[in-house]
Amino acid sequence: MVVVQDPSVVSRARSELTLQQAQDEVDQWIKTIGVRYFDEMTNLAQLVEEVGEVARILSRTCGEQSYKKGQAPGDLADELADVLFVTICLANQSGINLTDAFHQNLNKKTGRDAVRHQENPKLQSESHSEALSGDTENDEST
Repeated sequence: MVVVQDPSVVSRARSELTLQQAQDEVDQWIKTIGVRYFDEMTNLAQLVEEVGEVARILSRTCGEQSYKKGQAPGDLADELADVLFVTICLANQSGINLTDAFHQNLNKKTGRDAVRHQENPKLQSESHSEALSGDTENDEST
């Protein structure tokens, strides 16, 4: 069976989308294509799986792991979109407005971290790995 996507969904995908619009769009998709939301524990397992796929890609593209012979690199954008989709599902089924939650969370971080990161010496050097390795070659105090 071939599912033809609603053209309004395709056109909106190319424009900016608010968190509320994304929540509404996911809810509509679940109700028309997905039948119903998976229970929260299943969605949690799905979220962990998708975050693992993001980790796999990043550990091979930015970290020290290499791809196995014949292994496809993976699409980071697609995997991050999967994480977002499942996160939105969990918010929807829990009655959480992600716009409000995001603003509250950012306000919390701003109050808590107003000067913390500026005062963190690990963030002052150009390379965190240099700071960890004790490389003082670029340290002006020596």
